[in-house]
Amino acid sequence: MSPSPHPGSTVPRQRREESRPQELLDAALELFVEKGFAATRAEEVARRAGVSKGTLYLYYPSKEELFKAVVRLNLGSLIAEGEELAGQFEGNTSALLAELLLTWWQRIGSTPAAGIHKIVLAEVRNFPELAQFYTDEVIIPADRLFSGAVQRGIDRGEFRPMPPHEVAHALMAPLIFMAVHRHSFGACPVHGGVDVDATSMVRTHLDLVLRGLEVRAEHGK
Repeated sequence: MSPSPHPGSTVPRQRREESRPQELLDAALELFVEKGFAATRAEEVARRAGVSKGTLYLYYPSKEELFKAVVRLNLGSLIAEGEELAGQFEGNTSALLAELLLTWWQRIGSTPAAGIHKIVLAEVRNFPELAQFYTDEVIIPADRLFSGAVQRGIDRGEFRPMPPHEVAHALMAPLIFMAVHRHSFGACPVHGGVDVDATSMVRTHLDLVLRGLEVRAEHGK
């Protein structure tokens, strides 16, 4: 009769199984950013994560579902956190917008997840299902978050009347541009370009936009 395994002997395996989805999503993000969505193969993701292709499909039955999971983990979850923050925030709206944008840059723009924007802009036209998914899971919720925050400032008399959806796009567009730049020109050994500190640029952008939104700016004060 075989000896019974030690009670703790399954712990490493259990930990491995619990962390496997995260390992697969990390590997997928790396490869999608490096090679693009179309050029990345499922077996490459499995190999980089150190598992078999069959194991990958146990968690994510297709490459499309894998990409969706990457987006939900990196973008969708942060938007949800932002909505929760906005619902509980007690300070002025300028401070809320600053916290939302700076957190976005720290968690997305300055990390490998920034490459998701490059993937979407470059390839989503060829994948209509993913275009609809990204619209539903990222674009609409992000617009709801930021336009809602702008409307909050207008309703509280902190901001002058402005179209909230257009302001939301104006807030996010430069950050997305910087994120795309990091994974395009920023990843190439080019010479003679203009170095811009990304965090300083985000703070400068915030200062410009928030001063433009303030009620006192309308009166030239």
